[in-house]
Amino acid sequence: MGVKLQQIVPKTSIKLENLSGKIIAVDAYNALYQFLSIIRQPNGTPLKNNSGKVTSHLAGLLYRTSNLIELGIKPIFIFDGNPPILKKTEIERRTKIKDEALAKYEKALEEGKMEEARKYAQATSRLKDYMISDSKKLLSLMGLPWIQAPSEGEAQAAYLVKKGDAEYCSSQDYDSLLFGASKLVRNMTISGKRKVARKNIYININPELVELKKTLEENKITFEQLIDLSILIGTDYNPNGVKGLGAKTALKLIKEYGSFERVLPHLKNNQIQFEYKKIQELFLNPEITDDYLLEWKDVDFEDIVDFLCLEKDFSESRVRKALNKLQKGTKESREKMTLEKWFK
Repeated sequence: MGVKLQQIVPKTSIKLENLSGKIIAVDAYNALYQFLSIIRQPNGTPLKNNSGKVTSHLAGLLYRTSNLIELGIKPIFIFDGNPPILKKTEIERRTKIKDEALAKYEKALEEGKMEEARKYAQATSRLKDYMISDSKKLLSLMGLPWIQAPSEGEAQAAYLVKKGDAEYCSSQDYDSLLFGASKLVRNMTISGKRKVARKNIYININPELVELKKTLEENKITFEQLIDLSILIGTDYNPNGVKGLGAKTALKLIKEYGSFERVLPHLKNNQIQFEYKKIQELFLNPEITDDYLLEWKDVDFEDIVDFLCLEKDFSESRVRKALNKLQKGTKESREKMTLEKWFK
């Protein structure tokens, strides 16, 4: 779900070129779900190899990441670990939505409604274990660092930014802000032209920069108050929030009373069904790790070709073209870093 802060969060449109030379901690699950959702055939079927295994996530990971690296961007992919117990309700809710979407997808296919089928298909994406292991293998072969988070990937990504190992987080969700990320880039892995559902028109999706400091200053609240108003409207740990409250109303209440605890007596029904103090603690002190090594290595050209073309049935010409971009971008990035280090 992700916390719905879009009404109160200031966003600045940027170009991917502006991120050249920047190290960006990418929420891997978030990116992979985007690839699984978008990279599909006209009837909604994801890309698959000859044995029926889905490969849409690998296509996005190779081609999109190669484009980013060609621009000089240095991604670090962060994979989720075990979700907090409080996330159980949200996980069950997401599973139910996928099941309902699958039924609608199959019905639309039977009726020959391809546009409708594709729309429902995008909501059925499931990230399976083999997809995660294949993604990690491909990233290693591409010479890119990835980190296995102990729990929430966004929390680990935010920690890298706070520690100075990365300069930005990349995710579609605003939750990175609640974990303390100072800078969040949205739409980085899906920018470009996208077709509007049920309409024969395309729109441009551009990267957006969201800054924690600017968000707090423009709304005249503290970091802790941002967490409290998010709990009021609903997070992954209490998806329903307080009934009837949107971001603007929650902001008004927090600014008037100061904290979740002080707002509570003024709610129409203050018998909340979630443990807000535990949720506050999850955001303020998430489970993270320092057990990682950040290294950008050489591209394992032929092993990637074997993996993607022989095992996953990718087009060899397309793969080699992407790898040329990847190799060129990696080389230029290293040369730039060497020069910068020399003149410091």
